[in-house]
Amino acid sequence: MLSIITANLNGIRSAVNKGFLDWLAHQDADFVCLQELKAQEANLSPEMRRPHDLQGYFHYAERKGYSGVGIYTRHEPDDVIVGVGVPEIDAEGRYLELCYPGFSVISVYLPSGSSGDHRQAVKFEFMDYFQGHLQALADSGRQIVLCGDWNIAHKEIDLKNWRSNRKNSGFLPEEREWLGQLFDVQGWVDVYRHLHPDLEGESYTWWSNRGQAWANNVGWRLDYHIATADLARTARSAHIYKEERFSDHAPLTIHYDWSMPAAG
Repeated sequence: MLSIITANLNGIRSAVNKGFLDWLAHQDADFVCLQELKAQEANLSPEMRRPHDLQGYFHYAERKGYSGVGIYTRHEPDDVIVGVGVPEIDAEGRYLELCYPGFSVISVYLPSGSSGDHRQAVKFEFMDYFQGHLQALADSGRQIVLCGDWNIAHKEIDLKNWRSNRKNSGFLPEEREWLGQLFDVQGWVDVYRHLHPDLEGESYTWWSNRGQAWANNVGWRLDYHIATADLARTARSAHIYKEERFSDHAPLTIHYDWSMPAAG
């Protein structure tokens, strides 16, 4: 059994202060994909770099206190790919891949366009490039899972107030169509929806800090495991942890009936 967690921390130091690593110690995870570190290497304590029996790998944003992704794992990788090779994208710390024989785990953090037209344009540029990158991954023949904050709610059941958000970043028709292309054309699988095709309110992973969004469960499903079909078919259970709040996002854990490939 393979246990993989994805968690947008909205600042790793803040999340750790709220008990994230204490919770993680009891999860027995094989991989923990992190997004929005909001930290540089010098800001991480030894515990943050290597919590418990997990080794951390990170891709920091050049801008201090911004973005950044990471992966904790108990499995030493054959290779670590930091970034996608596009300087403008990689400067924001949005992609980290751990490679094993025939298998990869990727932590990814898509840009948000909610702060204005300029950032929405950046998001669309990322999506345009990343679509080709995802096709190359799909064609590689490897088993792959991309975990992270995709900053897009795919369908109406993926957010509470879908009618009033149809013209807002994160639920724009172009964004939803792009995500649908990954599933319908490239063959990627939304693993949570594979397990729970019709679940609505319990599927949210992000709640605005404004108003009473958390109290009233006015949420969005923005955090995904997106996997190759063979790997997705082995998924057995999914859980969104809401008993404690480490961030404005909730950790999503999926268990796969999958064994780590033997080292080459």
